Amino acid sequence: MFHPKLFDGKNIVVTGAGRGIGLEVARLFLDCGAHVVVHVGRRIADDLPDFLLEAQSERRAFLIAADFLQRGGVEGFVSAVRERFDVLHGLVNNAGTMVGRFPADELTDAEYETVVRLNQTSVVEVTRGLLPLLKTAGDAAIVSTVSISALTGGSAGSAIYSATKAFVSTYSKALARELAPAGIRVNCVSPGTIATDFHERYSSPEKLEATRKAIPLQRLGTPEDCAPAYLFLAAASLSGYITGQVIEINGGQLIC
Repeated sequence: MFHPKLFDGKNIVVTGAGRGIGLEVARLFLDCGAHVVVHVGRRIADDLPDFLLEAQSERRAFLIAADFLQRGGVEGFVSAVRERFDVLHGLVNNAGTMVGRFPADELTDAEYETVVRLNQTSVVEVTRGLLPLLKTAGDAAIVSTVSISALTGGSAGSAIYSATKAFVSTYSKALARELAPAGIRVNCVSPGTIATDFHERYSSPEKLEATRKAIPLQRLGTPEDCAPAYLFLAAASLSGYITGQVIEINGGQLIC
């Protein structure tokens, strides 16, 4: 798909890489020669996929567990990255999830703060903490995961999650302007309805089937459908004149 040396010797951070889209993104970067910090949530799983075990043994993959909801979680993660890399060529902000479906009239302060903390504040804090390393590269890229719901508002109970994704989209566009003089491009990938455990937790089979029927390509997406866009946006040789953009990957769900 991509040249195996596309990211040869490059240092990349992928947050939320323990499963789904983030894991597939990390795999592709490793396939293309990168050294990758693979962020996972509360703990490192016992049953790591073979490609990660192999990359770990080769000192090309560095797994770091950090809970971004805990006090000091982001700071500890940023410090761990700095211990491994003195320059960073790519940051993929992928950590985040809906947490739950919360009706607007029942949403508690704690639920609101959790969703915002995980999907919005942590993106700002990770980006802020790693910017010095990104500026050192001279041609670095930031790619953040947003969502189709940033445009549509999502479905019932996902208002705050959808709003945080819209925040990240706008934040990324502002950063693209601000960081362009430093040679840093900033873009987003916006997945539609992707068949991962995210929707196993938050969407019923009936809802997913109704969505599938409404998609022009007549199927839900997969992590493999999404991951190449992150590498495209991270590679200056492929997308060096693209910044401040959002790539929608949804099978035609949002054809305008």
